[in-house]
Amino acid sequence: MDKKAVYAVTNKGDAELSGVGTSLSADALNLLVLIDGKRSVAQLLKAAPALSEKQVEEGLQKLARAGIIAPASEVTSDAIDFGFGKGSPDESRAGLESLKKTGYYVRIARRAAKPRKLGPDERINVLVVEDDPQLAKLLKVCLQMENMVATVAGKKDEILAALRAPPKPDLILLDVVLPDVDGLAVLAKIREFEALKTVPVILCTAKASREAVLDGLRRGADGYITKPYNVDVVLKAAKTVIGLP
Repeated sequence: MDKKAVYAVTNKGDAELSGVGTSLSADALNLLVLIDGKRSVAQLLKAAPALSEKQVEEGLQKLARAGIIAPASEVTSDAIDFGFGKGSPDESRAGLESLKKTGYYVRIARRAAKPRKLGPDERINVLVVEDDPQLAKLLKVCLQMENMVATVAGKKDEILAALRAPPKPDLILLDVVLPDVDGLAVLAKIREFEALKTVPVILCTAKASREAVLDGLRRGADGYITKPYNVDVVLKAAKTVIGLP
């Protein structure tokens, strides 16, 4: 693997990040989020220490075969280049700080492994974790119009009560920034409980950074949508991760 090779995201790759539904593996998706703009293989290896060289190489090959990325020389793009310097520890840290501060909008939802078929009277139960009353009300109404049952929780105690109460949610829309608890901490707790491990979780938050998106995906989120968002996007993402048509 040529560590000096530089890759950039193609128009197809941009669509993959903003088209709501993706079938990419977790590793490939992480690489795509990191590359967004332009990066060398060496920079990617430093930015993704959890991935081995083989995983990075295979992920890049898969993305390139799918036309989602290409050698930077072949891609014309207005995307910003978030470089990680020339490889020194100080420059690498500076690059990561830049990654944290840079605003990033994304709509990602992993497609369910298999389609979900509902019975005649069966309805999808959605837990909406959102502390903005108006936004929570809007989401609840829109979900109900899709024949889904929505429960709203905005604070830590309400979230715990909703997670403990039957029936188990089929989907959790989770705001990252909450008044008395970190949404990512809530996600971590959800993934610790055997009964909730497989429940799809879509993180919803205001303007984020690439690092925040990667952190959410690494912690087990099935989707990530940055605000302000269109309710239609949220509904499509919800159906995508649940496996509904």
